[in-house]
Amino acid sequence: MIRIRKSSDRGYADHGWLKSYHTFSFADYYDPEHMGLGNLRVINEDRIAPGTGFAPHGHRDMEIVSYVLDGALAHKDSLGNEGVIRAGDVQRMSAGTGVRHSEFNHATDRITHFLPIWIVPSRKGIAPEYEQKHFDAADKRGALRLIVSPDGREGSLTIHADACIRAGLFDGDDAADLRLDASRLACVHVARGSIEVNGQRLGAGDAAALDGESPLRLHGGRDAEVLVFDLAR
Repeated sequence: MIRIRKSSDRGYADHGWLKSYHTFSFADYYDPEHMGLGNLRVINEDRIAPGTGFAPHGHRDMEIVSYVLDGALAHKDSLGNEGVIRAGDVQRMSAGTGVRHSEFNHATDRITHFLPIWIVPSRKGIAPEYEQKHFDAADKRGALRLIVSPDGREGSLTIHADACIRAGLFDGDDAADLRLDASRLACVHVARGSIEVNGQRLGAGDAAALDGESPLRLHGGRDAEVLVFDLAR
């Protein structure tokens, strides 16, 4: 079974400095039919205006992944980590027992476009952690590059959750297949462009939830950037 969540059906918040779309219920947007998928709790699409950002705020017991599409995001947290996440970079923060952080767009003339992703951890109360890595576009071209996993295999970031994230870039004749475990759930999120997912055309901001669909077939991309989530139920 495949269920499509169109971009236009997502929640939306315009705070002036921040424009944010919500695939699942988040903050003031609540839809009991869209509370997450398996242990995937949040996929937001955020655009932060130049010279603005998130003031220090706290998180607990959540695996938080930030995927930057355009621009840069300055990170600073209570663990002493400080740095800049740019397009192609992926950041993982395990909030665990509690961490505070800020995220800021220091550019004067460029919007930062990124995806904040939250995944429920396998257990609560772990020590907070931070990790960041760049993934080359060449490794994602016409393929599904593993970028997040529970064991850090293939050079991926390590999260304390039963979930994997793969990223791919598809255009023209690019195509990829992924065999899915029928006991698990999957989600395909189109970050930009458009692509066919098991025969259905999805555009930027669209998502597909898959249950019992295997293999996953991605093809017919038009400047597409795609994230694929392999999730515990």
